[in-house]
Amino acid sequence: MSHSAADRIMRTYPPPPVTFVRGQGTLLFDDEGGRYLDFLSGIAVCSLGHSHPAVAKAVCDQANTLLHVSNLFGTLPQRDVATTLDRLLGGGGRVFFSNSGAEANECAIKLARKWGGYGKHAVVSAYGSFHGRTLVTLAATGQPTKHEPFQPMPEGFRHVAWDDVAALERAIDPSVAAVLLEPVQGEGGVNPATPEYFQAVRRLCDERGLLFIVDEVQTGLGRTGKWFGFEHLGVRPDVVTMAKALGNGVPIGACWAREEVADAFVPGDHATTFGGQPLAAAAARATLQVMEDEDVPARAAAAGAYLTRMVEVLPAVTSVRGLGLLLGVELADGISAKEVAATALTRGLVVNAVNDSTLRLAPPLLVSNYEIDEAVAMLAGVLAEEHQ
Repeated sequence: MSHSAADRIMRTYPPPPVTFVRGQGTLLFDDEGGRYLDFLSGIAVCSLGHSHPAVAKAVCDQANTLLHVSNLFGTLPQRDVATTLDRLLGGGGRVFFSNSGAEANECAIKLARKWGGYGKHAVVSAYGSFHGRTLVTLAATGQPTKHEPFQPMPEGFRHVAWDDVAALERAIDPSVAAVLLEPVQGEGGVNPATPEYFQAVRRLCDERGLLFIVDEVQTGLGRTGKWFGFEHLGVRPDVVTMAKALGNGVPIGACWAREEVADAFVPGDHATTFGGQPLAAAAARATLQVMEDEDVPARAAAAGAYLTRMVEVLPAVTSVRGLGLLLGVELADGISAKEVAATALTRGLVVNAVNDSTLRLAPPLLVSNYEIDEAVAMLAGVLAEEHQ
């Protein structure tokens, strides 16, 4: 019995429909020479597009300079990235570097427990949320069907209805240390929070002495049309987590906390071998520099408005929601988002379905209007066929 090379990989994902071998900007190319417009960006990761020359050079130079010394010692790229992130977040905080968004959220949850002290440890999050796949971040994720195969879940997590302040208030008792929310629920169907909701949560946290943790893993660093999604909502969080876009494809995450919260951690409380190591931090430093030079929040706001206008008039599209270039396209009854995404891939457009009826569009933030026109034309063709 023969096995393909793919059989050596654990089956945690469906079999890959295509194998990509090269990318440039908004374009991807597969192992058979096929060309694709990437309107998923590795799930909101490659915000500067594929193989951005500044990031590629930074990684190459760093690989020839210093790859790893552990966090027992200081490195310059890590220091620079922490300084930039703190400035973008308004200052007065400290950063812990991780390898992923789930790890950034693990850090935030551990920090909340340490800050709260014994007996004040619970975290309240929303149904429909997504915070990661480790056991603890899965427990924080408000999707009970994802919990079932892995029961019993870690203790100390409870979930309430999204955008429901009264439900949140009822869930708070003296054991609660923090509220954890996304500004836009990404995996939950691209559902933006309202300013009224986030401002009410902020007031509630202040009244009850809780931390407000905002998960910006998918929304952070320009994707929504501002540097961070919470900026649309008129609040200042106590803790902010981020990852996806930070290294433009090189794995790196970060957890930022206000100084007086961050100081709950002392040496030995939390650690990581690889988090913020020189290669990843060099990629992040270059990524942030290009993001600032290109003013990616403004680019995302303008391109997102244009893309929304083009898509919302297509056949079978009932609405478009989201912020900036993180958009959910709601399809008419009876049309499968998964089937539309699969057909679009065969035509050369990469998008994905976040639920049965919603397509997610998250192209690079440097996408051109010409590329948007081409992608929308492909999508229009697929939807016209599905809508017959």
